Amino acid sequence: MSLTSRFASIRNGDSVDFSKVPVVPIEDFRSSILKMAAAKHRLCALFSQATDDRAPAGLLAVLADDIGGRLYLAASQPAASYPTLTPELPQAHLFEREIHESSGVLPEGHPWLKPVRRALADKTPFFQEQGEEVHEVAVGPIHAGIIEPGHFRFQCHGETVHHLEIQLGYQHRGAERLLSAGPDRRSMAVAESICGDTAIAHAWAHCMIREALAGASVSLRDEALRAVVLEVERLSNHIGDLGAISNDIGYLPATAYFGRMRGDFLNMLMLVSGNRYGKGMLQPGGAAFDIPDGMRAQMIETVRRSVTQVKEVADMFFGEPSVISRLEETGTVSMKVCEDLGLVGVCARAAGLDRDVRQDHPFGLYRFRHIPVIKLDSGDVFARAMVRFLEAQRSLEFLNALLENLPEASAGSPCGTPAGNRLSVSLIEGWRGEVCHVAKTGRDGRFEWYKVIDPSFHNWIGLAMALRGGEISDFPLSNKSFNLSYAGHDL
Repeated sequence: MSLTSRFASIRNGDSVDFSKVPVVPIEDFRSSILKMAAAKHRLCALFSQATDDRAPAGLLAVLADDIGGRLYLAASQPAASYPTLTPELPQAHLFEREIHESSGVLPEGHPWLKPVRRALADKTPFFQEQGEEVHEVAVGPIHAGIIEPGHFRFQCHGETVHHLEIQLGYQHRGAERLLSAGPDRRSMAVAESICGDTAIAHAWAHCMIREALAGASVSLRDEALRAVVLEVERLSNHIGDLGAISNDIGYLPATAYFGRMRGDFLNMLMLVSGNRYGKGMLQPGGAAFDIPDGMRAQMIETVRRSVTQVKEVADMFFGEPSVISRLEETGTVSMKVCEDLGLVGVCARAAGLDRDVRQDHPFGLYRFRHIPVIKLDSGDVFARAMVRFLEAQRSLEFLNALLENLPEASAGSPCGTPAGNRLSVSLIEGWRGEVCHVAKTGRDGRFEWYKVIDPSFHNWIGLAMALRGGEISDFPLSNKSFNLSYAGHDL
C-alpha cells in the first residue's frame, strides 16, 4: 500500500467530491498522518468536522507536500478518543487542543490539554516552575495600549526566561460559524474581518474556495489585480514592522521614515479600493475594481520612488552597529524548532526553511510570475527584520514589472452557486505566512462547515520558544519581530 493511498490528492484552490476523501478508522488515520509527516509532509490543518450540536463526527486532516505542490486529505470515522499525535508530531499540539475543546474528542496522552479558543479567566491552568529564586511574571490580558487581549506568563530565574506560556482566546467573534452559514451577502465581509491587517489574503482565500466549489475561472486581468493588492498589503505591513522594530530599540530616525513609507502603501490601497486595508477589492469571480491608466501611472511612480527610499532607510538602519548588536542573537528560533512546530511565513524563512505558498503551491498570477523566496539561517530578530526588508524589495520589483504590463481585460466565468457535497482547500501566502481556508458543502451547496487557519495559529508557539533562555527585557523586541495576530487566532 502506497504512502498516499489513504488520502485524496488535490492542488491548491481545487475542490473534490467529498465521497472521494477516504474515511478510515481513527487508528489508521493517526498512523497515516505520522507516516506522511515522516516523509516531510506538513500539517496545514487538523480539526473535527463536528457542528455546533457536538454530534459525533470524524476528524479531517490536510497535509501539504511542499516539494510536489500537492495537498492530501483524509478523514476519520467518528471516535470519542484516540492516542494523541503531539509527542510524535509537535506541530499537531494546538490542533489537538482545539479538537478537544470544540468537539469533546479526547487526544489521550496530550501533554497540555488546556483551552485554546475559550480562556476561562482564573480557571485556566498555567505551567509553574518551582525553585529557589524562581519567580513568575504575568502580563495581560489587559494591556496598556490599544491592543487586543492576550496573556503572557513568564517563568524566570533572575532576568532569564525559562518558559513563556501564551494564553489567547479572550475574544469570541464566531467567524467560522458565520462563514458556515453561507455563502451569503455577508460572507466576504466576514472573511475580510478575520484579521484586519490581512484582509486581502483572507479575502482571496475565501474567493478561491467559492470559485473552486462553483467551477468558476478568473480572468488573467483580475488575477493580476489581486496580486497587485496582495503585494501592497505585504509591503505596508513589512515596512510598518521595520518601523516598529526601530521604535522598540529607540532608533527613531528609521521609525519615522519607515512609518511615513507605510503610509504610502496604505494610500495605494485607498486609491484602488477606497479604504486603507483593501477591503471590498476582491469578490468571488474576480476583482471589484479595475486600475485605469491614470491610477496605474500614479502607482508606478509611488513604487519607483519607494524602491530608492526603502533601500536608503534600510541601509541606514542595518548599517548602524548599535542596531545590529541589539538585533543579532536576540529571540533565536532554530530551523529544527521551526520545522518540528510547523511554523510558517517570515519566522520560518528567517530560520532557513524554504517555505512560501507562492512558490510551493502557486495560485493566481503566481502560477506564471515567480517571486524568489528569501531565507536566512540565524533565526533571530535580525533575520526576521532582514527577511522583511528583502521581501519588500522583491515585492517592489514584482509590482513595478506587473503594473507596467497589466494583462488586457478578458472574460472569466461567473461565480455561481457552489456544488453540493464537495470539499475545497485554499492556501494564500499572506504577509505573515500561510493563510488556509477549508470548506465543505452540503447537498444544497451551502457550507456545512468552514475552517480557517491564520498563520498566527501556527506561530505563537514560535514566540514562546524565542524567549526560552533569553532575557525577559528582550520580550517586546522579540514579540514585535514576530508581530502575530490575536484576532487571527481568536476566531
